[in-house]
Amino acid sequence: MKKYLVFATIALGMVISAKAMDRSGNINMEDTVIVTDEFKKISSSELTPPVVEELLKQYPTSKLGAAYKNSKGEFKLIMILKSGTRRIVYIDSYGNWLNRK
Repeated sequence: MKKYLVFATIALGMVISAKAMDRSGNINMEDTVIVTDEFKKISSSELTPPVVEELLKQYPTSKLGAAYKNSKGEFKLIMILKSGTRRIVYIDSYGNWLNRK
């Protein structure tokens, strides 16, 4: 009787283990999308005139902490507000604001 109990326990453990490996081993590549939109640091002189105009219009008392640009021509700007807090904003090369999180 003990042998049957041990055998049943081992069989159940193997079934549970196989199910766990099946779930973790199957990664559906169609559901996995990795977006790498790398921004590279640039100097402030590389900002286009429409971007500079929009910055002066929206953030007249703020300073530009850092500027980054990606391959699409979009800018990621770190603005240092008058209060000392930092704000990250995104803008395209034509001066249009982009909503990103």
